[in-house]
Amino acid sequence: MSKKKNTFNSFSALVYSTDPDFKPETEQEDTLETLAPAQQHLRILLDKKQRAGKMVTLITGFIGTDADLETLGKQLKSYCGTGGSVKDQEIIVQGDNRDKVLQWLQKNGYSKSKKSG
Repeated sequence: MSKKKNTFNSFSALVYSTDPDFKPETEQEDTLETLAPAQQHLRILLDKKQRAGKMVTLITGFIGTDADLETLGKQLKSYCGTGGSVKDQEIIVQGDNRDKVLQWLQKNGYSKSKKSG
């Protein structure tokens, strides 16, 4: 399912204000900084729920920007030689690649990573 983007501008809820000093509130996104690899607590899981019986390796617990998460996902998929994706702050690698993923993460400084389940 793809999410439908709101086509209204950010002031769509603003009707009218008589206050001359009024400034509309703008949503400020928190700039989430990526933690260093040694500080990341990544969990590596095997999952086959809602995937037509096919197994995937899930990597969860990443704290950082979406761009860094995408980069990490791309590196893991390339190392494992499989496909996958990055969705909902999770990295999905096709197949049971828990051992390979853990090996790559520990080799690249993600020392607090561990397999679960």
